[in-house]
Amino acid sequence: MEKVEHKYIQVNGSKLHIAELGSGSKTILFLHGFPEIWYTWRYQMTCVAEAGYRAIAIDLRGYGLSDPKPQPETTTYADCLSDLLALLDALAIPKVILIAKDFGAFPAYLFTLLHPTRVSGVISVGIVFTPPGPRTFLKQLPEGFYINRWQVPGRAEADFGRFDAKTVVRNVYILFSKSELPIAAENQEIMDLVDPSTPLPPWFTEEDFAVYGSLYEKSGFTTALKFPYRSFTEEFSMSNPRIDVPAMLIMGEKDYVLKFPGTEDYIRSGKVKHFAPNYEITFLPEGTHFAPEQLPDQVNQLILAFLGKHNL
Repeated sequence: MEKVEHKYIQVNGSKLHIAELGSGSKTILFLHGFPEIWYTWRYQMTCVAEAGYRAIAIDLRGYGLSDPKPQPETTTYADCLSDLLALLDALAIPKVILIAKDFGAFPAYLFTLLHPTRVSGVISVGIVFTPPGPRTFLKQLPEGFYINRWQVPGRAEADFGRFDAKTVVRNVYILFSKSELPIAAENQEIMDLVDPSTPLPPWFTEEDFAVYGSLYEKSGFTTALKFPYRSFTEEFSMSNPRIDVPAMLIMGEKDYVLKFPGTEDYIRSGKVKHFAPNYEITFLPEGTHFAPEQLPDQVNQLILAFLGKHNL
């Protein structure tokens, strides 16, 4: 990715790192999840830049090369939303297309609800739109479910602390690439679910691993554990949480998120369209939680088709 331009933008008193490719009049902003960084979107950035768009992938606050808050354990979704608005203003971008995956979908959809005049379309990968509110499904899952574990202050820190940052990233990539929910036994930690001899997914190269590992060595995991995992109870009051801009979900059939209680029914039954009437849903039969990296050509084709269909 030799053409990618890296910049630091002063936002809300801190420097946020962005990677930029292309110079089109229309901007696509990519939001990553965990354990990810701007680099997650390398294939999609190249694709949309070649199609004439300006592609910007951000390291969210406290991730990758972006500054954390002075007290990273206080990071919230509200901070992220404030950062996104300030970033668009700093770059003089009046309207943007948002593409997000994993927990990055939450701020993408919240931003669309809160600032509808600044968003022309939104695509999420692996996370369906749900109206803001408590994540009640967590109560239906065992104590050993990874999110329940990571919400407990100190538990994940002790678990991760037994390994270097690269090993933690490697283990999470392996875990999240599977179709089973990551659930540890009572006397087991989440990192123990991965056998050290298990190879990385075939589409994730050693070069990719080196990039991710080096950036998490820099950032650590303090912000990541607070935002998103310990911020799910954050409340946003909205009278009519409805997505009216063109929106699309790309969902892997083998994504473990489909096994979150109620998720698959909510998507397939059409219940989601009560809140996003024009929602387009595409399933990738072989897709895992990391579809943009695992199946970049398929994801790229879906993105370009969506953009063309809606003249975005």
